[in-house]
Amino acid sequence: MSAEATNPATPGPVTAGPAARWRARIDLRRLGRAALLGPAARDRLPDAIGHVAEAHRAHHPDADLEPLRRAYVLAESSHRGQMRKSGEPYITHPLAVTLILAELGAETTTLTASLLHDTVEDTEVTLDQVGEQFGAEVRYLVDGVTKLEKVDYGAAAEPETFRKMLVATGNDVRVMSIKLADRLHNMRTLGVMRPEKQARIAKVTRDVLIPLAERLGVQALKTELEDLVFAILHPEEYEHTRELIVDNASRADDPLAEVADEMRTVLRDADIQAEVLIRPRHFVSVHRVARKRGRLRGADFGRLLVLVGEDADCYGVLGELHTCMTPVVSEFKDFIAVPKFNLYQSLHTAVAREDGQGVEVLIRTHQMHKVAEAGVIALGNPYAPSSDEPVDGERADPTRPGWLSRLLDWQEGAPDPDTFWSTLREDLAQDREITVFRPDGGTLGLPEGATCVDAAYAQYGEDAHACIGARVNGRLATLSTVLRDGDTVQLLMGQDPASEPSREWLEHAHTAAARIAIQRWLAAHPSHEDTARPEDAATTPRPTTEALSTEGSPTARPVVDVVADQPGATVRLAGCCTPVPPDEITGFSVRGGAVTVHRVECSAVSRMKSAGRAEVGVRWGDTTECRVTLVAESFVRPHLLADLTEAMALEGAEIVSATVEPPTQQRVRHTYTLQLPDAAHLPALMRAMRNVAGVYDVSRAQTQPGVS
Repeated sequence: MSAEATNPATPGPVTAGPAARWRARIDLRRLGRAALLGPAARDRLPDAIGHVAEAHRAHHPDADLEPLRRAYVLAESSHRGQMRKSGEPYITHPLAVTLILAELGAETTTLTASLLHDTVEDTEVTLDQVGEQFGAEVRYLVDGVTKLEKVDYGAAAEPETFRKMLVATGNDVRVMSIKLADRLHNMRTLGVMRPEKQARIAKVTRDVLIPLAERLGVQALKTELEDLVFAILHPEEYEHTRELIVDNASRADDPLAEVADEMRTVLRDADIQAEVLIRPRHFVSVHRVARKRGRLRGADFGRLLVLVGEDADCYGVLGELHTCMTPVVSEFKDFIAVPKFNLYQSLHTAVAREDGQGVEVLIRTHQMHKVAEAGVIALGNPYAPSSDEPVDGERADPTRPGWLSRLLDWQEGAPDPDTFWSTLREDLAQDREITVFRPDGGTLGLPEGATCVDAAYAQYGEDAHACIGARVNGRLATLSTVLRDGDTVQLLMGQDPASEPSREWLEHAHTAAARIAIQRWLAAHPSHEDTARPEDAATTPRPTTEALSTEGSPTARPVVDVVADQPGATVRLAGCCTPVPPDEITGFSVRGGAVTVHRVECSAVSRMKSAGRAEVGVRWGDTTECRVTLVAESFVRPHLLADLTEAMALEGAEIVSATVEPPTQQRVRHTYTLQLPDAAHLPALMRAMRNVAGVYDVSRAQTQPGVS
């Protein structure tokens, strides 16, 4: 489809893509005259929709045109007498919108609804009449794009209309297809509006409609909308870009044409059937390249498109180009093996000319190209059963993407139209999506930059309030960890029914679903707003050292039964590794004639040996009672200390002292010195501590105090 605009603010035509594949834009004046001729006899199509019928039959040769004839008759008679601000009969608008969709390959039901899309909103026709004459699907589509009345909704009419439209799109993506084509034609003819109204409509188009077109993969609409918005909101930069394009078009040499000829020769010699087309960049694309590279060269004004018949041919083309030409390896991307979230598939590469100019190349099949241009519109009726699939009455739309499901989920929790409207724009501004994997093999689609917080709410909804941490690719990670495409994420859920989200999570929530769920909880629990984890002074332990020893002193040494090969020496256990039976141990003489006992794997042992300390043989005596220092690492959550101390008490451990460090990134480190009645209980004690929700590791102390 051409990126030419009839808007006075967008002078001059610019062709985008293989323009020969799209027919020229219709003449609104001629269309207006045809529309005024009125309906034709029942046995033939009205002249005014001849363009639509021709475009439709190009994609669907066997299509039944009778619904289009009846829809035009109803639309023309209903809109008769209404005029657009540009002066044409109003019927030219639904006709132009329908032609846009027909050229993109939309099926008959979509085109029928498109012809009728303004009848319920602007005429006396009712939804019931549409349903009676054209069926439930057409009725649903027309209802989906019908605006809500400002009389009823006031300033909230626009956001609530979009909310209604998005909900309808969740059940049938054809609703948004019609809306995008409707907005494109309105933008083409926006020049008759006041400048301030042009700017307002252009901003909504930029913030909402263009991102939706991108997500639905409708590049043909997205690129033209971008150029029209660019012309209105940035007229000076638009004009400068237009001059660059015009100047380049007047050049005698065309590096893209030269490389295209070379490619055709390479592929012909390799016996690969392929079309090599020059695909000019549209205005916004040229502007972006200019900002990125500075001075533009001839190859920067377009890319080469190679179209083949089969998927395997794409890789065959790639191999030949990389073999016979100079590839720019850093530019290679395989969107066939890993399609983009908006259905886009293509191989991207680049080759270098002798003068140093790089030429970008897109390689795809004809079907991939159709989907790349038309996105979901090219997929036809999502409810038509396949030949080998029985009709079961279910309306399960296979084209409903993950981002749309997420959007529909969070919009239910948006408390008011303003929140919905601002959050929608923020959500749509995130224009890339990643896929992360769950341990069970399932996947989560998330926007780029999403964190474990977002993954938790995407998987568990509001139950994610109980999430206490995550493992990313098998390694423990905080909830603030940013995820990357292809990561495997295991979310660790607490069992405490009183689990609470933290206000700090809002700083790490990238998705609207996560932010709204957390905000809703905080709003419903105002008394917790200043105490929710991890800032909660009541539930997050302050750094402290408590002496709970029955000996009355936090530094009192336990009586140990260790025999040393140094008669008369005082024997004490090292605090750095806290050995207990049956650990393998060794001893060293220290000042005062004492012997310090270490586990043989303690790092202090090698250090003391290298320092020349005399090693003393030691062995365990008969006493089974022992004292040990354990380090527990956990995620911050309410009641964690209570649960840990209860678990230790149930195993018969007496807490001699406890130190809890300040929380860092939602994690906290606890150090406990414990008296056990029997060293054999140590493995069971450590297991019990690990089983406490939120605790992800328990180990023997390995700190290195100074050696006395």
